[in-house]
Amino acid sequence: MITLKVGDKAPDFTSVDQDGNTISLSDYKGKKLVLFFYPKASTPGCTLEACNLSDNYERFLAQGYDVLGVSADSQKKQANFKNKYEFPYPLLADEDKSVINAYGVWGEKKFMGKVYDGIHRTTFIIDEHGVLEDIITKVKTKAHTDQILK
Repeated sequence: MITLKVGDKAPDFTSVDQDGNTISLSDYKGKKLVLFFYPKASTPGCTLEACNLSDNYERFLAQGYDVLGVSADSQKKQANFKNKYEFPYPLLADEDKSVINAYGVWGEKKFMGKVYDGIHRTTFIIDEHGVLEDIITKVKTKAHTDQILK
């Protein structure tokens, strides 16, 4: 589970996006980053969240933020998700869960009486210096932009 706190240095990472491009936290040095983790590409809640961020992407850019999504889906699933909804930001295909584990968002979940391990929908706001500015654990999928740009 999440042990990171506001004020901590964001864990460094290197992973691949939907097109196989290597992306690292250091690529965003000097920029603010919205790093959002979601359970599964193309599911209803994840689609609502990703579309809400996409619809407001210009607002993020205007305030100096870049956006990056992460799930454990394959590159192909991430590419299909990004292309279907024309997301303007990359989606990491973190199949080995290295980024997911670094941020502590993998853990036990309960849904309809079943207990299983999965990704906890969480967003980390990282400042220009790589420090955690905010951690949002109770994500409102339809209004996530408003939670971030409060």
